Amino acid sequence: MIYTCSIDTPLGAMTAALKDEALVGLWFIGQKYYPRQLNEWIYAPDQPIFKALRNYLADYFAGKSRTFDGRLNPQGSPFQKMVWNILLTIPLGQVATYGQIAKCVALKRGLASMSAQAVGGAVGHNPIET
Repeated sequence: MIYTCSIDTPLGAMTAALKDEALVGLWFIGQKYYPRQLNEWIYAPDQPIFKALRNYLADYFAGKSRTFDGRLNPQGSPFQKMVWNILLTIPLGQVATYGQIAKCVALKRGLASMSAQAVGGAVGHNPIET
């Protein structure tokens, strides 16, 4: 069963999705790759993880640095998950290019190189806006 809630942020409204006590998606409403099956999910804004997410986002937008305490379990291919895990290592307020992330992926996979475009595709399909 997948549960959802809406969260207002200074950048616009977001939809969060929860499955098996883990956050599986967080999207800006109407963004590219916004879930189409949303009407099949159960709206349950009082789930504890959604309360923790609201608090985290409020702190984030207030400029307070902290990590999200809930579990994350985005659904994707092994390659996508590898890229998304690398995204989680980028310090708050810092940036990394697709090329830099591609080098990290190549090292982890024992390859000489990796396509920055492939990394960009994985980042674009990230169901949890980090």
